[in-house]
Amino acid sequence: MTDMPIRRALISVSDKSGLVDLGKRLVDQGVQILSTGGSAAALRAVGVAVMDVAEYTGSPEIMDGRVKTLHPRVHGGLLARRENSDDAAQMDSHGIVPIDLLVVNLYPFEATVARGADYDACIENIDIGGPTMIRAAAKNHAAVTVITDPSDYERLLAEMQLNKGATTLDFRKSLAAKAYRRTGYYDAAIGTWFAEVLDDPLPERVVLAGVRRQELRYGENPHQMAAFYTNNEDRPGVATANQLQGKELSFNNLNDTDAAFELVAEFQETACAIIKHANPSGVAIGGTLLEAYQKALSCDTESAFGGIVAVNRPLDVATAEEVAKLFAEVVIAPAFDGAAREILSAKKNLRILETGGLPDPSATGFTLRTLAGGYLLQSRDAAVTAAELKTVTKRVPTDQEMQDLLFAFTVGKHVKSNAIVYVKNGMTVGVGAGQMSRVNSSRIAAWKAADAAKVAGEGTSWAKGSVVASDAFFPFADGLLAAAEAGATAVIQPGGSIRDDEVISAADDAGLSMVFTGMRHFRH
Repeated sequence: MTDMPIRRALISVSDKSGLVDLGKRLVDQGVQILSTGGSAAALRAVGVAVMDVAEYTGSPEIMDGRVKTLHPRVHGGLLARRENSDDAAQMDSHGIVPIDLLVVNLYPFEATVARGADYDACIENIDIGGPTMIRAAAKNHAAVTVITDPSDYERLLAEMQLNKGATTLDFRKSLAAKAYRRTGYYDAAIGTWFAEVLDDPLPERVVLAGVRRQELRYGENPHQMAAFYTNNEDRPGVATANQLQGKELSFNNLNDTDAAFELVAEFQETACAIIKHANPSGVAIGGTLLEAYQKALSCDTESAFGGIVAVNRPLDVATAEEVAKLFAEVVIAPAFDGAAREILSAKKNLRILETGGLPDPSATGFTLRTLAGGYLLQSRDAAVTAAELKTVTKRVPTDQEMQDLLFAFTVGKHVKSNAIVYVKNGMTVGVGAGQMSRVNSSRIAAWKAADAAKVAGEGTSWAKGSVVASDAFFPFADGLLAAAEAGATAVIQPGGSIRDDEVISAADDAGLSMVFTGMRHFRH
């Protein structure tokens, strides 16, 4: 027999939402309730009959409630095998009764950490009895139903109604699996917190934990399964955004939108980025958001089709009117003016994400990439390069060139390597991304700059008079010479090649100014 009637429940919850209704409806079905502390008080306050766990065990709650359910009469009632005669005999001899239903949710450790509580408060919010009971009940799911989430109360009651006060084995299995995931996530949060407290960001064991926010239709391709999980990181962006309208976000939408928003957050100035396949097709700063958007779009109007638009200011009406002319998949911004939302609402499928803030580009954190048999964990590329700048050529960059060089190198952090970025007057004019050869990235970016000028009705390539950023050093002079041939006047790169002298000499011969940063920004 796999159906198990529920005659006795133990309820001990930190989150008391839905508790009163649950208690009343369980009693209506003839269930006896054991409970502790605040849970018992809340149920008694509305007339629900409750037996204190302390009365049942004969042991009072001690040590400010640290010890209350850690008792053989509790764990024997949860772990006893119902059809095992030896277990039954021991239950009789020790006065243990079976507990058929456990309803427990844990001390709010994650919330305590999130609100910035001190060390002692965090320690006090590490639950011991709760996870212990949950694990015991989940192990014995052949007989015991375990509920760890108030959202499952209605499921439980519907199951009991359908099965005349009992639950099925399949139902108990599903809840046991959920229970173990919950305690695993809880322990992972505690381990992560300790690593932060001890300044040990790469400990010998790391547990990844997340909460499924969205089950996706598919992954990068229709034959791949996918879901979107969030963690406890308090970072404004895709994971915390409110979707105001539009179709469900896809795997690729989420990936590209995150890339776009992290890029625009780099800038103090008003900025816009348009992203396609995780690479920027255009990025710009401007005196107004409209100006920044128009400049970003003009860099590559063709690639912008079906892209992601990200801005680092509230989206206003003037910009919304222009964005509405473009076929975009997503628009993400810290906020949207009411009238701007109304304009964009005419495009029903356009996804609009409002984040309420910007991620801090200098904040610490980690990124992860899976490998066969493992994964790579690294700190986020949050470095600032301005302090390391060194002019290595005879000609020193002008003030405007230096502003554009810093802008270009910042954009280059967000372009797939090998990355080459041409910039003029606070806007990208050509981007070369993801090529096996750096010189080819340079040529592609120059070609895009020439093409952008043609689209704008101009006869001279926008690369003429621009500056160029390279995410890593030029191993040979050919990539730099390709930029010079396109018309660039200044270059920023990390330096560090064994042929730096050759590259510097080529820059001097071409009349370029060149700045070394001492830091590279690979993004693979």
